[in-house]
Amino acid sequence: MKSIKLTYVLAAVLALTFIVTGCQKRPVGVTDLKNRTTQVRPGEIGDMPPVQPGEGGLGTGELGTPQNPEGWMTDPSQHTEDAAALAAHIVHFEYDSSVIKTGEQANVEAVASFMKSNDVGLRVDGHCDERGTEGYNDALGERRASALREALIGLGVNANLVITRSMGERAPVSTGHDESAYAQNRRGEFIVLRKK
Repeated sequence: MKSIKLTYVLAAVLALTFIVTGCQKRPVGVTDLKNRTTQVRPGEIGDMPPVQPGEGGLGTGELGTPQNPEGWMTDPSQHTEDAAALAAHIVHFEYDSSVIKTGEQANVEAVASFMKSNDVGLRVDGHCDERGTEGYNDALGERRASALREALIGLGVNANLVITRSMGERAPVSTGHDESAYAQNRRGEFIVLRKK
């Protein structure tokens, strides 16, 4: 009789041990590093803090130039901005995404070709539509600009000649409040920087 009770007690202890240690749930909202992307959806982990000038990352300051701290691109008085040179190659993004769409790849390739055959610098400005908080949109604009910069570098553009800046939602091309206007405002623009 004692051996049967002892068996039940041991079985209960083993079952309880298995339940406590063997069936732990994976925490909600954790992404495996191998599957990690740069996209964050609003509300999943809260709004991102605003990007402040002078804080780390590619888009710090007005020109965001940690790639070439000794170069001419760090001093705005040493160059002129030419927004018209590559205006035909604006890249548009999906809602809440920094992934470059396949249909936009030709624009990125055209910019890379221009950069490789001209002695100029380039600033990539990331823009968002008005949805989301200002801080979230600043961070998303930076991710978009950084994605375009990395794509250009991957196509052979000198990394020291490409800087980024997040414009967030502050410079819309369309002032409407519908999907058509939002689609126009979710973009990456290329500003040619020419030495004076």
